[in-house]
Amino acid sequence: MSPAPMTTMTAASLTLCALVALSACGASDGDGEAAVETSPTPSASSSASSDPKEAVKREAIAAYQGYWQEMEKLYADESGAGANLKKYAASAALKNATADAKRTHDRGLINIGDVRVIDPAVTKYDAKGKIPNATISGCLDISQWQTVDVDTKKPVTLPSNRLTKYLIVSTLEKWPEGWRVIRDKPQGKPC
Repeated sequence: MSPAPMTTMTAASLTLCALVALSACGASDGDGEAAVETSPTPSASSSASSDPKEAVKREAIAAYQGYWQEMEKLYADESGAGANLKKYAASAALKNATADAKRTHDRGLINIGDVRVIDPAVTKYDAKGKIPNATISGCLDISQWQTVDVDTKKPVTLPSNRLTKYLIVSTLEKWPEGWRVIRDKPQGKPC
């Protein structure tokens, strides 16, 4: 490959990575949209990019948000074929999600709509172990994720006392292919 196309591809990849990182770390503006600072000062930009620990945390959060986007696809498609959950999950998280989605689909149900993780934060990061890992805590909002009959697309009646916004703590590991969610633990507490 000639040097010019490689430079263009590298620049495009860096731009995409920067956009993903910014969108993953944006603060909520109250309408559910992420607020992104559009013109950071050079000193703020260079200090944020020079802290490798913060960059790793942003990568982990971006992978975690990707995980939930793939979960939406997994549950929305009766066959589950449209999801690429293995890109973001492994171990117990992958096994539990695919088994639960299969049980849901076997009952003739799918989930449609959006899942949001509100204010995800890395609460623990360990780079010294055999496999670097991080713990992410956030508020999982499934209030817009509706369970419907696969044939009629009509909503299914669910318990009125179920939590639709609750605290969740997840463990991720940094594999050679990227961050993977290995465990999710809903805390049973509203947020």
